[in-house]
Amino acid sequence: MRLNILFGGAAGTGPNVLAHIIGTTLVKSGFYVFCSREYQSQIRGGHNFNLLTFSEKPLFSNDSKLDIIVALDEETKKVHKNELKKDGLIIEGKFSNMHFAGMLFKILNLDFKILEHELKEMNRFEENIQEANKGFAEAKIWKSLKKQENKTLDYSNGGEGIAKGAIDSGLDLYYAYPMTPATSVLVELAQRQKKETSSKLGQSKGNFLTFELENEIAAIMTALGSAATGAKAMVGTSGGGFDLMTEGISMIGQAEIPMVIYLSQRPGPGTGVATTTSQGDLNLARHSGHGEFPRLVVAPGDSKESSELTSQAFYFSQKFKIPAIILSDKHLTESFYTIKEKPIITKSEKSTELIRYNSYEKDDQGSATENTKIIEKNIIERLKKQLIMEKEAKKFSMYESYGKKQSKNVIVSWGSTKGAILDSIEELDTKFIQIKYIEPFPKELVKELKGNVLLVENNSTGQLGDLIREKTGFLIEEKNKILRFDGKPFLADELKKEIERRLK
Repeated sequence: MRLNILFGGAAGTGPNVLAHIIGTTLVKSGFYVFCSREYQSQIRGGHNFNLLTFSEKPLFSNDSKLDIIVALDEETKKVHKNELKKDGLIIEGKFSNMHFAGMLFKILNLDFKILEHELKEMNRFEENIQEANKGFAEAKIWKSLKKQENKTLDYSNGGEGIAKGAIDSGLDLYYAYPMTPATSVLVELAQRQKKETSSKLGQSKGNFLTFELENEIAAIMTALGSAATGAKAMVGTSGGGFDLMTEGISMIGQAEIPMVIYLSQRPGPGTGVATTTSQGDLNLARHSGHGEFPRLVVAPGDSKESSELTSQAFYFSQKFKIPAIILSDKHLTESFYTIKEKPIITKSEKSTELIRYNSYEKDDQGSATENTKIIEKNIIERLKKQLIMEKEAKKFSMYESYGKKQSKNVIVSWGSTKGAILDSIEELDTKFIQIKYIEPFPKELVKELKGNVLLVENNSTGQLGDLIREKTGFLIEEKNKILRFDGKPFLADELKKEIERRLK
């Protein structure tokens, strides 16, 4: 059983809240849930929707065909009715979102007490509980779901994963200028700063602060000052903001100040399509900043890996005094995953000494120098650091292998595409290689690239494919590249058909 529910309505009418409450209560009912959201760049009006997929088995993505449409307005019905399955259901009417929540619980024959308890836990007003009761009483059972065993499951999005990983790594200060889709991490951390938070949401406790600066240049330069005095500092932004930060990143490489940078991708160039998703900034993360200096670039594929790789970014940044970049995107940042295992957090010790820092080549006293022997020595030391980092990275899982591991068919990808790929290959004769370390790159990956190799990416040029060729010499042919670049994520059923077509 795998059901897809779309919650649609204008901004301000509550489809996001409704989808989150239903997702949370389904997880507490023992189901696995994946929920993504799409919205326009406006505060009120427009057409927004959340797509929630759930099952009794683990899942990690959505499908293109809908079982239920919850239409909070007429526009939702008009836009999505052609996506509804023949035996699908449309729920509509001039009701509150909590009224719809109650209706859904009756339609799916779920235990209303779970919804009532969740609304109370979330401090929802008694009026909302009454509305949910009315909806439950008015609706009829449409599909009776099999009762699930109680499971201990975490339901969180990639942004929460980043935030938890940073807190558990001993974050002191987070700096940002708001920019979609990176803003969710700023909001998440701001809600948790300098106070103990509720354990019911699995939230971490942290003695840290968040700061919103006037622009991205101010954010990274202020963070540099904090990190130079010994704080564990982190900045967050999206592509356009990251462009502005690159001079600061170059200074990090020269001054050797530990820094973690969160880059949540959206389409470019320029403003692009501000509220959609993309994987177009892989090369930007790898090559940002002028000159030659080592860096870490990691790319999580779900909320659990977001926590784990954030902690590893802090580890490498502190140990090697480098910029460590966490490469995410809108789809991963804002989508909710159901996770069974707790993330493994890598601990790191603060390493910064209070000395003289500047962006010049410097001597042992920290003073600017033009001495050619010292300049050459400094550059060689930075190159050595890169080699040591490559060895250190092998202590971690730089890539993962899934599916039929002896298959001659291989899919290779990175980041948020992981979910749709995992769901699409369940019945296919193929294995899937998910690359988590972009820099340093796992060159031993070449032994996995045999047979019919397909590349799946959310960009138009196949940037990971180019990176694989650069690092290993292995060329993925153009006919084997499955690329989506319209601002939307891959959907499991559509991707499955495309993979089957390519494998033929």
